[in-house]
Amino acid sequence: MTAGLFTRILGMINGMVLARVIGDEGVGLFMMAFPAMLLVVTLTELGLPVAISKLVAEAQAFGNYRKIKLVLVWSLAIVGVISVVLTATMLLLIPITAKFLFADTRVVYPLLAITPVIPIVAVSSVLRGYFQGMRNMKPYAYSGIVEQVVRISLVATLANLLMPYGVAYAAGGAMVAGSAGECASLLYMLYVFKHGEGIKLKRPQPKALKGTREVLRDLLRIGLPTMGSRLISSLGNFFEPMIVSHALVIAGYSIAESTQLYGQLTGYAMTLLLLPSFITHALHVSLVPAVSEAYARQSFRMIHYRLNQALRIAMVTGGLSVVVTYCFAEPLMTIIYSSPESAQFLYLMSPFFMIFYFQAPMHAVLQALDLAKAAMYNTLIGAVVKTIMLFLLTCRPEYGIKGTALAICTNVVLVTVLHAAVMFKKSDSH
Repeated sequence: MTAGLFTRILGMINGMVLARVIGDEGVGLFMMAFPAMLLVVTLTELGLPVAISKLVAEAQAFGNYRKIKLVLVWSLAIVGVISVVLTATMLLLIPITAKFLFADTRVVYPLLAITPVIPIVAVSSVLRGYFQGMRNMKPYAYSGIVEQVVRISLVATLANLLMPYGVAYAAGGAMVAGSAGECASLLYMLYVFKHGEGIKLKRPQPKALKGTREVLRDLLRIGLPTMGSRLISSLGNFFEPMIVSHALVIAGYSIAESTQLYGQLTGYAMTLLLLPSFITHALHVSLVPAVSEAYARQSFRMIHYRLNQALRIAMVTGGLSVVVTYCFAEPLMTIIYSSPESAQFLYLMSPFFMIFYFQAPMHAVLQALDLAKAAMYNTLIGAVVKTIMLFLLTCRPEYGIKGTALAICTNVVLVTVLHAAVMFKKSDSH
């Protein structure tokens, strides 16, 4: 958790550097492209990190290391093929489609800068799932620190070098710095895997392939519904900047103004609101293998204990976050981003985000209890409601960008409440 906090702080420093080098407009372009990267990551991973974590944890509980090796080999094969296809597809489609989808067509440059990260994320996702399943959280945590250090080291340099060519090129340079950080993170995890107590991935013998069909079935059975939830969320976030930029233009804002406002909301306010989520993310990462093992042993008392413990931590985290961001909204925005006008978003959104911190632990438990499909439906409902509200509220001049903030808050509350309803229903049956 300490590493997670350090990573978040480094991420905030990266945001501070970005804000001062490329400004609100550059941050807006960066944040318009960023959801595309999250969508690509979701498609590349195919939900496999959670599946790998769950299967590795269950196999380790029974000392089945041959199954762990099969899980790793076939996961690498799957994500490898997907990454090649996605990289080629993006290089072909981005220059053609970006000008039709976004009100600000300059976003094409940071979008193209995403492509190098695809194969890197593919391998990283498998190693991340393996380490989580083995209950070894240190490599993943430290890799995040490595990523942020490299990113911060390069982002100012690349953005400053490219700024004379325009803010769009500078935003693209910032995205390339992110890809370099991901590469450094992968190299660190590969080093730990090779020199630690990892499974040796030698060429499999025919006898070692026994059980392949079962492993592939389990990977897809767990991974696809899990990817479904993330894919729905990622698609909603992918279309969000397109809808918002067009809706703000309809509301009377210029293209440059809409880009700046979107950067203030997502690049500044959302970054601060999500800063404490390193705690709930750590809970999510640790809960999946822990609850999976307890569920495999039918230890429902342990499952209840783990969930209650996680929710208590989330409540404390959420409470402190709400108090700090609401009471010190303007000083925080002024000191960190030199953008006091962005404080309006913290005043509006902070109270709603109290409930956000319960979402990750509940989602993790739903995945571990083979209820990923229910979580996917909850996410779908939230995404549909959010997308409708995004346009209906943002295009109205009296709401504008505040309508976008309200739509995001509605999604947070709705999905969390739906997750809680599924949890209570499952709890009643045991």
